[in-house]
Amino acid sequence: MEKVKKILKIVAIVVAVAGAIAAIAFAVKKIVDKKKAAADEPENYVSCSCCDAAPVAETVAEPVAEVVAEEAAAE
Repeated sequence: MEKVKKILKIVAIVVAVAGAIAAIAFAVKKIVDKKKAAADEPENYVSCSCCDAAPVAETVAEPVAEVVAEEAAAE
């Protein structure tokens, strides 16, 4: 009977340690997933002119070209 009690105590300790490890792993995964979700929100992205439909260089160059053409026509 003594041996059975010792074996049950050892099994209980192993189960308790495994449960604690599983709880910690679950908590860490939940925190990491929450941080990843916050990092992927669209408001955290910075717009780049290379991704726009009309790059900034073209939008600035067009009015300048029109002004130059108007000045040339006026002369």
